[in-house]
Amino acid sequence: MVVPAHVPELATLDVLVAVARAGSMNAAARELGMSQQAVSARVHAAERETGMAVFRRSTTGVEPTTEGVVMLEWAAAILEQAQRFSAGVDSLLGQRSATLTVAASMTIAEYLMPEWVVGLRDSHPEVKVRVSPVNSTEVRARVAAGECAVGFVEDAAETTGPADGVTSRVVDHDELVLVVPPDHPWTRRGRVAPSTVARTALVQRESGSGTRVVFTDAMIAAGHAPEEPMLELNSVSAVRAAMLSSGSPAVLSSLSVRDDLRRGTLVAVAIDGVTMPRALRAIWGRDRGLRGPARDLVDHAIRHGSRSDHEGRTSEAGPHAG
Repeated sequence: MVVPAHVPELATLDVLVAVARAGSMNAAARELGMSQQAVSARVHAAERETGMAVFRRSTTGVEPTTEGVVMLEWAAAILEQAQRFSAGVDSLLGQRSATLTVAASMTIAEYLMPEWVVGLRDSHPEVKVRVSPVNSTEVRARVAAGECAVGFVEDAAETTGPADGVTSRVVDHDELVLVVPPDHPWTRRGRVAPSTVARTALVQRESGSGTRVVFTDAMIAAGHAPEEPMLELNSVSAVRAAMLSSGSPAVLSSLSVRDDLRRGTLVAVAIDGVTMPRALRAIWGRDRGLRGPARDLVDHAIRHGSRSDHEGRTSEAGPHAG
């Protein structure tokens, strides 16, 4: 059977459904790890190919046209069938019994990956998962080199995600916080100027970590590039231990210090005019696609991401294979 020329490819249908779900092309671009221009180009291509306008544009976003509502329903059905087809092929090939190799940033590996893996094993007990905890730069390198089926990284919430042959999707959100021991002088103020933070030698994660990159970028955006750290360490637990023993401030994921803040063993201090939200992303090779247990793990991460107190939950729709 020859597919009619006016049927857009699966990747384009996926973009259309994402735009409808997100309510704007910019939001869909962030979710899909694409540029807004690339998303807009896909939508225009679909509208040219079908000869119908899918969305009605406005200054606040987009909404489906009457014809677009119907087209989007068909698109979602096609994508669902494509995912079932891919899952069936995976099953025939025996991919679900293979070992799944995953690279994850330190924060995700320590605080989120255990729950995600347990959830995956509950539904697929035959899947063996091998997780390599490395910093976000190394995760991207391993995924790009084809050394792992999927990786998980952190980056600034407003970025469009990795490029250069790598596809991404947001699975959750997090925020960095400046924390100090309870007897630190900053606790009496409750907040501190960014210039003061910039002049203070902190205990920090190593260069290349998502935490270090997001913190540095946020401070530079506020006009205050931070000084070199007092100490660099390559794990969240090590930074926390060094901060408590030295009494020096540190910037850490809200996930990693949530229990400390509740117990009062650490105190969060606001930085005037600086916030550090970040997206937690799954990334995989664009050419290799996302299928089998790797896709199931990403789906589970999206549905059952961190249950922290921060806001910004992403859509529960999982990625499609390919």
